[in-house]
Amino acid sequence: MMKKTALLLIFFVAGLNLTGCVLTKVVTVPMRVTGAVISVVPVVGNPIDGTIDTAADIADKLPI
Repeated sequence: MMKKTALLLIFFVAGLNLTGCVLTKVVTVPMRVTGAVISVVPVVGNPIDGTIDTAADIADKLPI
């Protein structure tokens, strides 16, 4: 019983820390990595990467 309570408390405290910049980074880092992978595709890769990067920049500016 004590382990479950401690684990629940750890998750609760971790959840409180996932606010602001950290939360947006959880979303935008995978977006940027996907854009970097797509950028190696000839002709269409760079424009798609630019679009994804612009969307990630906007998500970084969200006041969460």
